[in-house]
Amino acid sequence: MHGAKSPAAATVGRSDTDERRLAWVYLSRVVEGPCAALSALIGSVGVVEAARAVRECALPEALRGPTELRRGIDRAERDLAHIERLGGRVVTPDDAEWPAWRMLGLGQLDPAQDADAAVPLVLWVRGKRSLVEATERSIAVVGARCSTGYGNHATGEIAGELAARGWTVVSGAAFGIDGMAHRAALAVGGMTIAVLACGPDRPYPVQHDQLLAEIVDTGLVVTEYPPGTSVRKHHFLARNRIIAALADGVVVVEAGIRSGARNTVKWCRRLGRPAMAVPGPVTSAASVGCHRMIREGEAFIVTRAEDILDEAGPLRLSLPGVVPPNPEDNLSGEQALVFAALPGAGSRLPRAVVADTGLSMSAVRATLSALEIVGLVACDSNGWYRTNPSTTSAVVAAQERHR
Repeated sequence: MHGAKSPAAATVGRSDTDERRLAWVYLSRVVEGPCAALSALIGSVGVVEAARAVRECALPEALRGPTELRRGIDRAERDLAHIERLGGRVVTPDDAEWPAWRMLGLGQLDPAQDADAAVPLVLWVRGKRSLVEATERSIAVVGARCSTGYGNHATGEIAGELAARGWTVVSGAAFGIDGMAHRAALAVGGMTIAVLACGPDRPYPVQHDQLLAEIVDTGLVVTEYPPGTSVRKHHFLARNRIIAALADGVVVVEAGIRSGARNTVKWCRRLGRPAMAVPGPVTSAASVGCHRMIREGEAFIVTRAEDILDEAGPLRLSLPGVVPPNPEDNLSGEQALVFAALPGAGSRLPRAVVADTGLSMSAVRATLSALEIVGLVACDSNGWYRTNPSTTSAVVAAQERHR
């Protein structure tokens, strides 16, 4: 049949995919967390060649230290078998489930300013929902581990209302506000994502074992750390960037003067997304951090779900009679290349766009996702195609929001 792949060609395709997946998983264990230098190497030579370079220590000086301890540990096949036994999976930048446009901001940050400013190599995921679909509309709700009755009540009201409206609640599964946010979403039958600072097989804290099991049943548990990885202090700070990246905004409910929630707000602001804080009693030490963030302009003051959606939700203002500009005229760089590679009629697969533009597969997938979010392209079973965004006001609103 014309256009059908031969069995040999299909086998080669699967072999290439398997090799890349094993390379991603191997490197995930080698660095166990964000590594901007390794991400840069992968972007330059590809993941398979990067894995070979790490194994052979044919590396630039900046990568020799971070990879020295574990480059001899190659248990990628065992790690994949382990996560499958847990009913989970590993999601790589090659996969359709990869939340590419969510990760775009992390890839554009300066690692010289913060060592953790890097896109995660892979995400280990437990739960049946699609990660990219679950994060289409999401809000992070974080806060103090030693929460008060007031904080728990406010979190329950806010997270429950957001989940009831169809928004995914993202948090870190910790004691206090995090746990309350997850429970509130579950209580109304909503969607919630727990981002861990350890391996996907390590419930942390252990007292939240049952909570995490409930989240897996209806939502997602996500981590960048491979199976068996124990919690370390610096993992929490790195984990916070993923919480911020997976959400349209971050809400802090109760934060002490040295709260880790402020670190999540830092990532949120650096990614260009709104940070919000719920005020508490002026006499409460648990709300000092929130009050400081509000006073110093780091966070908007919010008291209910409606306030949060005003800041982080889609624009709801329509201007009748105003003709929107043609958005494709403002494209530049990789976006312009990828858009131009798509035909005026019909569809193209990402591999064909890669061949046409000379960009890497991960760059093409990320750019297609970014173009999709502003309504310029869409995909179906045949591939990616151009749309006509000027016909819908919803796309205009999305373009303005992500400009």
